[in-house]
Amino acid sequence: MNILAIDDNVLALEELVSSIKEACPDDDVHGFSKPSELLAFAKGTKCDIAFLDIEMWGMNGIELAQKLKEIYDKINIVFVTGYSKYALDSYTVKASDYVMKPVTKEAVKESLENLRCPVKTEPDKRVRVQTFGNFEVFVDENPVLFTRSKTKELFAYLVSRKGALCNNNEIIAVIWEDKDDSSATQSHFRHLVADLIKTLKSLNVEDIIIRKWKNLAVVPDKLSCDFYEMLNGNPKTINTYAGEFMAQYSWAEIDAAYLENKCK
Repeated sequence: MNILAIDDNVLALEELVSSIKEACPDDDVHGFSKPSELLAFAKGTKCDIAFLDIEMWGMNGIELAQKLKEIYDKINIVFVTGYSKYALDSYTVKASDYVMKPVTKEAVKESLENLRCPVKTEPDKRVRVQTFGNFEVFVDENPVLFTRSKTKELFAYLVSRKGALCNNNEIIAVIWEDKDDSSATQSHFRHLVADLIKTLKSLNVEDIIIRKWKNLAVVPDKLSCDFYEMLNGNPKTINTYAGEFMAQYSWAEIDAAYLENKCK
């Protein structure tokens, strides 16, 4: 869940962000002191809740809420102020709540329990894929041990293709760049596919792979993947990228170069 917070008083903003983080330790809290910066962020990232100080220079919280509603009409607005006289105004933008300063963890929790637009949360994804640094796969946060290194590389390539169907010959050309497409290579590839399916089936997650005639693909929506989150503009994930992408595979260098440019 993405939560916005704004107050043009730096100390008040720090207190507000701190209280929200205490109440929502597993969510992303983004603090701003300028309405223009908050709006720019909201245009590029879907946000669920906004805690807005009402009295600010230039643009007050009511005006800011109206602009946020234009970007995403289902965003939950919680007004924050030290003056109860604004309570009536808060209803003009269909605010979820109105809390008084100083905002406490308890007040934040109470506001979240009474949201006007309930936040839809995605079901937990059992499979987590790490592409930054070396490629690794986890199921229920336990590392997956592949019996063959090429099976792991096959899955890595499918992940890099982000759900696109990959032809068998394409995959063979990538992961066996130094071998001819012989009958022996084709047989080896079929064994790798069988090994991959067997490994995933043993963990009850075989539905993350789509198999069609001479084609394979992953199902991105069933994976938690740092690569996918970065491409979707998740600022938290972008900050964790240190310049290495699937470092053990030479064919991943093109994507690594793309990510490096994206971070500039």
